[in-house]
Amino acid sequence: MLTPPPLSLYVHLPWCVRKCPYCDFNSHEFRAGAGAAAPPFNAYVEALLADLDHDLPLAGGRPIHSIFFGGGTPSLFPADAIDAFLHGAAARLSFVPSLEITLETNPGTTEHGRFEDYRRAGVNRLSFGIQSFDDGVLARLGRIHDSAEAEAAVRLAQDAGFDNINLDLMYALPGQDLAMAEHDVERALALQPTHLSHYQLTLEPNTLFAARPPGDLPDDDLAWEMQLQCQGRIAAAGHAQYEVSAYAPAGRECAHNLNYWRFGDYLGIGAGAHGKLTDAAGGIIRRRWKHKHPSAWLATAGTDAAIGGDESVADAQRPFEFMLNALRLVEGFRFSDYEDRTGLHRSTIAAPLAIARERDWLDMDRDAAVPTELGRRFGNDLISLFLDGPRLAPEDGAVLSSTVGGDRTPTCL
Repeated sequence: MLTPPPLSLYVHLPWCVRKCPYCDFNSHEFRAGAGAAAPPFNAYVEALLADLDHDLPLAGGRPIHSIFFGGGTPSLFPADAIDAFLHGAAARLSFVPSLEITLETNPGTTEHGRFEDYRRAGVNRLSFGIQSFDDGVLARLGRIHDSAEAEAAVRLAQDAGFDNINLDLMYALPGQDLAMAEHDVERALALQPTHLSHYQLTLEPNTLFAARPPGDLPDDDLAWEMQLQCQGRIAAAGHAQYEVSAYAPAGRECAHNLNYWRFGDYLGIGAGAHGKLTDAAGGIIRRRWKHKHPSAWLATAGTDAAIGGDESVADAQRPFEFMLNALRLVEGFRFSDYEDRTGLHRSTIAAPLAIARERDWLDMDRDAAVPTELGRRFGNDLISLFLDGPRLAPEDGAVLSSTVGGDRTPTCL
């Protein structure tokens, strides 16, 4: 039987200064300058609250366990706009004590006074999109900051009192060799962040890099060597890997993303935002998303017309959707959580679990399943075992698909 999981709130702020050539997120360029109109910050906040009001019935009165401002570049928004939204949200929802509130931040759009004001507004976690500390690589990635600005921004945030900071790094970048990748990690660790996101550049469809790939990308062998060497250095600094691309000391894991990966629920408000909500009484898991373009969403926020799609997750889809998230975690998952959060009995995944254990991709006992080191390396293949929906038990002769599926989930950037 379905049990309502913890509930988070995702807030999408869609504007950025410049669209990066590798970015496939719902972001829209705003170019400041003479005669340029600023994004409608105040109107957008009012629309966010109207959107939240429209979705409140889906929350079922549950408290909010985390809030994440993603984008786009949320740090384009002035602190008073963030403050106004958080006050409005607090009047509509209950927040758990020690609520984690993350704001994604671009080093090229920050200043000292704004960090202090963000803290006063209630933001207690920052996520910096650094990507690299090599100025040449940053230029090829289309970033608007250089390495000195990145370091200065992090230190300004620390001076303003932030003690929970993620740095986002990529590897296998254009023109990058092993020493450069390791140097990026060393520069990041020297800033003493409480969390690192470290992941390989991928050429996503409908991006400039996909249409015109850089000619100097590292090959697969070099990318693998970068991953291994950087993981070792990050671990030596006391940051344990707890997810495919996330590292932190114990107690500093990203609460918001852990809720995603544990198949928790989240309200998604703002242009293009996605949400997942559980109606335990009705036996329904619902996914809802909003129109992507800011102007279209602003014109309809708070009404049914703002909804880009709304669908129930069928029983046949739930094993794959659960595993797509849970098997990213080093801790794996408990069978009781699978049952509570999908509404399905554990026997529905007995056949693929048996295959995964036979291939040494999972360690299992009567209570839980944990990806092995080999299973984490072949994560897509492991997850693909669950693609075709609920299975019969192995003794019933279920036939399994080996089709490889997607592996994209939200991350702290």
